Amino acid sequence: MAKQPMLKFVKIERAMPEKRDANVRAKDFHEIYAEYADAKAKEQSGRCSQCGVPYCQSHCPLHNNIPDWLRLTAEGRLQEAYEVSQATNTFPEICGRICPQDRLCEGNCVIEQSGHGTVTIGAVEKYITDTAWEEGWVQPIKPRAERTESVGIIGAGPGGLAAADVLRRQGVQVTIYDRYDRSGGLLTYGIPGFKLEKDVVMRRNAQLEEGGVRFKMNCSVGEDLSFEEIRDQHDAVIIATGVYKTRDLQGPGSGAKGIVRAIDYLTASNRKSFGDEVPEFDSGELNAEGKKIVVIGGGDTAMDCVRTAIRQGATSVKCLYRRDRANMPGSQREVQNAEEEGVKFEWLTAPKGFKGDPVTGVIVEKMRLGLPDATGRQSPEVIEGSDYVEEADIVIKALGFEPEDLPTLWGQPELAVTRWGTVRAEFTTGATDLDGVYAIGDIVRGASLVVWAIRDGRDCAEAILERFNTAGSVAAE
Repeated sequence: MAKQPMLKFVKIERAMPEKRDANVRAKDFHEIYAEYADAKAKEQSGRCSQCGVPYCQSHCPLHNNIPDWLRLTAEGRLQEAYEVSQATNTFPEICGRICPQDRLCEGNCVIEQSGHGTVTIGAVEKYITDTAWEEGWVQPIKPRAERTESVGIIGAGPGGLAAADVLRRQGVQVTIYDRYDRSGGLLTYGIPGFKLEKDVVMRRNAQLEEGGVRFKMNCSVGEDLSFEEIRDQHDAVIIATGVYKTRDLQGPGSGAKGIVRAIDYLTASNRKSFGDEVPEFDSGELNAEGKKIVVIGGGDTAMDCVRTAIRQGATSVKCLYRRDRANMPGSQREVQNAEEEGVKFEWLTAPKGFKGDPVTGVIVEKMRLGLPDATGRQSPEVIEGSDYVEEADIVIKALGFEPEDLPTLWGQPELAVTRWGTVRAEFTTGATDLDGVYAIGDIVRGASLVVWAIRDGRDCAEAILERFNTAGSVAAE
């Protein structure tokens, strides 16, 4: 069933004259591909065993009702499938593209566990929501009644946007403050376009703006506007800044030109895709074309960097990681994709120092895995005398992110933080020790997944609505 549309596409291509109108060809391709995608979605959805204990659902941070929307898709009831998906997930088309399904829903599919290959849940989720946008099933944000309460959200990333969506649909007045010129946070500037097309993010941003959410961009809290001013303007404030401080490298030569942060490298690439002027990209400082690239790190950000470098035309791309493949924190699916695209992984290696300024190479020392640490992971140990030099024109630091010192930056010493610098807040509601102030996403959890930020944003919004409703009931009495 799934192969027939592709055979039909081949026949159409053979029948096309050399100079056939490009628009007609594009239309034919779109129609045939849509037919093929529909067949594949139904095929995969039909493989769901509808098990009594849906491990896929329990291992999804949003607890999406996956079996139900798979069944509806298999039956061709796509609009209903979308409505079930959207009921628990603010941005299903984004999660379908970037969630590490191999570690979450798909990795816990009973069919996968039995050795028959997982149901491709993420691909189906993406398909049904993309179809919903095309068919006009995605409803605009139109509150039944406006409320007088207002909420200020600091940070336009996935957590802040998810909270804004829930609050605005209930008529709450919402203003989002963000330091960048476009909303979306890492969805816009951190994740490469080949994983998450930017028009998908901009479409959701536009939906929120058209629904009455106010955006104040290029606004750095603590500089352009104080935290106290924001608190004074709103009945509640949500801190959803994410974590952007890069963990640094030590060792001789670590300050050399050509050693760059992953966030700077990815932001430059994404800005270029928007058509922005990016001097650092045009000069070659943040452009991998024709260069030997070494990426240090083993998480999903490192995978974004190596795969971006391949697409930019690097002559070689190598990834150094101090543990082995089995102990890598990033998605195994991403590693496989990177390997297929030509990235070479140097397992059990770590940087000891750097040669040249601008950098010409990384002094690498080989490692072995020793005894497990407190987390249960084996600790890497240096193999003495194993040093060698890995040539590099650009070295990208992808060692993870840490929270900025918000109490100091915002002049709020009473804003409680943990020993890791994350804001101390209730995980269920996001409430902090400051009255009416909430915190969600990575600034509470540390660097985590987009889907967890969405979950936090939704939960926090519900807690704020309950607070408003309770206050209203008391006032009425």
